[in-house]
Formats: sequence, C-alpha cells, structure tokens
Amino acid sequence: MGCVDDDAFLAAAIARVGEVATRLPETLEQDAWIGVRWRIRTRTFAHVAPVRDGWPAAHARAALGGAGPHAVLVFHADLDEVVTFEHLGPPWFKPPWSATVVGLVLGTGTDWDEVAEVVTDSYCLRAPKKLAALVERP
Repeated sequence: MGCVDDDAFLAAAIARVGEVATRLPETLEQDAWIGVRWRIRTRTFAHVAPVRDGWPAAHARAALGGAGPHAVLVFHADLDEVVTFEHLGPPWFKPPWSATVVGLVLGTGTDWDEVAEVVTDSYCLRAPKKLAALVERP
C-alpha cells in the first residue's frame, strides 16, 4: 500500500484530488479542521487529511485501525457501493460517522484514476441534480 508520512506527499495528494474536484461545477476548495475539503455549496464531497500519532482519533481508528501516519481521502458513495468498498478491505475503510461515507488510505500504490472516479461520483451524490447532470463521469 505504501503509506507515506511526508508533508510533500500529503500536498501532492491534495493537489491531485483538487485537480479533479475543482473542475466540477461550483466546487469550493477550503481548508478543513484538518487537511483540505471540497464542497458543493454547503455539502462536503471529498476531504483529504493526514492521520498522525492517532489523531484525528476517529480517522485513525477507521483507517486500518492504526495511529498512522496516513494520508486519507474520505468521500460519499451510494449505499450499494459502500458495502462493496467495506468488503474490499485495505486500503479502503468504512468510517462509522455516516452511512454513506467511505475512506481510502492514500499511498504510493494509489490508483489515481480510481480516485478521480470516486471523487466525481461523490460530487454527483452531494450536488443538486441540475449540477450533477452537467458532469461527465469517468
């Protein structure tokens, strides 16, 4: 999986997710309480955050049950896909705080085309239908 404890890796991961997310209609990129999140209006559809030394605790427990270091992407999926991601196992994980939230530990082996797909799908789930209809899905 190739987890990386490196600020340069985290910055690169944020940039790669941002390249996909900011192309989507009306997306806002903003610093989150930790890491960076992308929103459509008031709804977050993707969040990249570092997990280090067991913090943030909820992310650390959910992301492979470890204290880190990890860079994680958290996004939304429809309920059928959530079950699939949950059963795939590492590097995928299912946080407990929402039925539709899924996570991915990012690392040197990350499939960035797959990341683009899940970020786009998450946007389409969270966006108003009029905006989601404008999006060409990967």
